[in-house]
Amino acid sequence: MTPVATIDYTQISVAREGVVSIITLDRPEKLNAWTPRMAEEQVQAIQAANDDPTIGAIVMTGAGRGFCAGADMEATFRTRIEGSDPGNDTAGGVGGMPAGLDWVSFLRASKPIVCAVNGAAVGIGVTMCLPADQIVASTAAKFGMGFIKMGLVPELASTRLLAARVGFGRASDLFLSGRLISGTEAHAIGLADRLAEPAELLATALATANSYAANPDLQLRMTKQLLTENVVDTDLRAIQRREQALLAECWKSAEHKEAVAAFIEKRPAVFRPASDHQA
Repeated sequence: MTPVATIDYTQISVAREGVVSIITLDRPEKLNAWTPRMAEEQVQAIQAANDDPTIGAIVMTGAGRGFCAGADMEATFRTRIEGSDPGNDTAGGVGGMPAGLDWVSFLRASKPIVCAVNGAAVGIGVTMCLPADQIVASTAAKFGMGFIKMGLVPELASTRLLAARVGFGRASDLFLSGRLISGTEAHAIGLADRLAEPAELLATALATANSYAANPDLQLRMTKQLLTENVVDTDLRAIQRREQALLAECWKSAEHKEAVAAFIEKRPAVFRPASDHQA
């Protein structure tokens, strides 16, 4: 991996593996407990990847034994109870995020994101992943929607996104009980899309991310946009209108022309510029 040092991060670290940016939540002594500052750093790192045409996808994981064991109790909840805002106007934001940071919309508009859940993922440790494109769970992972245990309700559109993944009954059970489930159970019920042994987790996530990064950025983002807008729309004509509008743009795109030319010339299509990081 090639370290990325363009931004001075304090709660995450960023590396690169070929065409994939790897963002690691990096507070292992606290099981990567979440803070508003961590969210801002994640957004900076994701935006840097989005702005780099040589990067095709993003993997997000955790350092040490945990992925993200929920919000930092002292830095978020206790600070708020004592009368101070724990971040940049989280009271004016949504889901505890700093004002102006729409995490769900940001991830849905990003290049493909794969979450590699290596250990405990609780509360926001789960909800930050639900808008991602794939969740890969280690067999050592634990998932929990612990909001009810803290006298809270869920956030970040998780009451819709979790139900979309696992069904209404299972989402109700996880939210209303606050119980922890294993990575294996998370995969069985559809919360995690893939399951891997701990030693294979990152490789599995990278293989998944690379399969997305092989495709053109414009159409990847268009497809994500259509999935986001159409998944809860019952009007099939409206769904087709959205698809047709973007399809018409694709017909005129350089990416479509390259794909057709590559097929006719019997060669691999090239959708992104090479970089010094690529073999």
